[in-house]
Amino acid sequence: MPLVLGSRALPAGFAHPHASEQARRIAEQGTILRAQVGSGVHGTSIAGQDDRDEMGICLEPPEYVTGVARVPAGVGAEATVEFEQYQRHTVWDSPGGLANRSGAGDLDVVVYSARTWARLALAGNPTVLLLLFVPDADVVHRDEAGAELVGNASRFVSRLAADRFIGYLSAQRDAMTGRSGAHTNRPELVAEHGYDTKFAMHALRLGVQGTELLSTGRITLPVPEPDRTYLRSIRRGEVPLAEVVTAIDDAEQRLIRLRESPAVPAEPDRGWVDAWLHRSYLAFWESR
Repeated sequence: MPLVLGSRALPAGFAHPHASEQARRIAEQGTILRAQVGSGVHGTSIAGQDDRDEMGICLEPPEYVTGVARVPAGVGAEATVEFEQYQRHTVWDSPGGLANRSGAGDLDVVVYSARTWARLALAGNPTVLLLLFVPDADVVHRDEAGAELVGNASRFVSRLAADRFIGYLSAQRDAMTGRSGAHTNRPELVAEHGYDTKFAMHALRLGVQGTELLSTGRITLPVPEPDRTYLRSIRRGEVPLAEVVTAIDDAEQRLIRLRESPAVPAEPDRGWVDAWLHRSYLAFWESR
C-alpha cells in the first residue's frame, strides 16, 4: 500500500464543540490517513451541486489517551470536551454560520481520533468503513500506520457491518419519502420529483456497496458500472418512485441473506485492531 505524504493542513478553528484550535492542532499533527469520501469518491456527484467531503484519522498525544487532558469546546469556549474528532465545514464561515447547508465548492472535513474511528468501524458503520477503500488518487495523506490499516480492511467485515448497512439503507429509504418519523432537509427535491432523490440514491448505493463488502471484503470506488449510471439517474430524478423502492427493497433482501451466510464472520477481528492501535500510538509518541 503506497504512502501518500500530502498536506495535513485543516481549516482554522470555529465556535463549534469539535472545532477548537487545540483540536485542530492535534488532528493535523497526528493525521495518519485522510481522503475524500462522499459522492465525489462514489462517482455519483452531479456537477455544480456537491460539496467536497473528507474524512481522516489521527493519533493524539499521550495526555489525551492515558491522561485526563481535554480541549476547549470550540473557539472562545470556556467549557472543555474530550478530544474525539476535529470537525469543520467551510460553509460555516458564511453569514448564517452553523445553520448553513453545504453546497458546491464547500469543504466538509472530519478527522477522528483513531480510537473513536476504530470503535465506529468495528461496529460496522458504513460511513467510516468507506475510508479504507478510497483510491490512491483521492487520498490526501496516508503514512505507514494508515497504510497498514488500509491493507487490513477485511478485518472489519462482520455481521455487525451487515446490520449497519441494512439499518442505514432503511433510514435513507424512509427519509426519501418523508415517512412518518423521518426527516428530509431537501423538500425542493420532494416537490419536484415526489421523493428525495439524494436519499434514494444513497439508500441503493448502501445496498450495492454492502453486498460487495460482505461478499468480497472490499468496496470498489467509484461504484462500478452499470450501478453507477443507474444511481446517477436516480439522483437526477429520472427513475419513477415505484421502481426505486423496488430496487432498494431487493438490495435490502440481498443484504439480509448475506448477513446469515456462514462466510460472513459474526465479529470483526478486534484483536488485530487492538494491536494496531497499541503499536501505532506507541510509535507516534516515541517519534514526537
